Amino acid sequence: MTQGQTISTRIVPVHSLVRDLEIECQFISEEKTSADLIVFLHEGLGSVGLWKDWPAQLCAAANCRGLVFSRYGYGASTLRPKTEKWPANYMHEQAREFLPALFNALGMANEKPIILGHSDGGSIALIYAGMYPDKVKAVISMASHIMVEDVTIESIQKAREAFLNTDLPKKMARYHKDSDSAFWGWNDAWLSPEFRDWNIESFVATIRCPILAIQGREDEYSTLAQIQGIKRIATQSKLCIMDDCHHSPHKEKPQVTIDAVVSFLKNL
Repeated sequence: MTQGQTISTRIVPVHSLVRDLEIECQFISEEKTSADLIVFLHEGLGSVGLWKDWPAQLCAAANCRGLVFSRYGYGASTLRPKTEKWPANYMHEQAREFLPALFNALGMANEKPIILGHSDGGSIALIYAGMYPDKVKAVISMASHIMVEDVTIESIQKAREAFLNTDLPKKMARYHKDSDSAFWGWNDAWLSPEFRDWNIESFVATIRCPILAIQGREDEYSTLAQIQGIKRIATQSKLCIMDDCHHSPHKEKPQVTIDAVVSFLKNL
């Protein structure tokens, strides 16, 4: 946290068409009501805690407010029942149903935020901006997917083996109330046969706002076909390909990523 920056975390009740939830939310400099709002969407195994202080650093550098939250099933938010299997379109549901419900619960329905997402969160950001093109000022997509590749499935299968055979559940328990809730919702969905046909290119095509797409050249979860596909479909996109970087640019190259985002935002 930088000097003069306020950060608070609280549990917010959210009423959606699907279910009533309690969502862990972190607010960065929320008193700066005239500043732009950056909404941070975490990856498939992420949470508020797993972002650590990177969102606060970015908000300080960009002079923005921030909203960081743990999606349903993650962090300190409502847990996913053990018997609940997420469908192949669970990211579409997050964009269509949950994000509007969260913004309504927070009194932010009339906001036009900058949506920043990592991996699954980046895909949700793209879907949301495609569904609601007038409600987004800009999208920052880090290591997101617009279609399924073999390398993605192979890496997610490796994650499954690690969860079953290593101390990964114990490590995840530092950031989630229930590691099983967080892991299996994501892993089972991605490894289901139905998911092989998952594709969000049609949503990318309807995005009207500026897009910054960031990806590490050594990303173990995808090839550069993902980021190149975003540019091909949404020609207003700016690409940032990072050398010597894998799936988490904000963790592996935090300052480089902040600099890229701040430069992008200044030129909106």
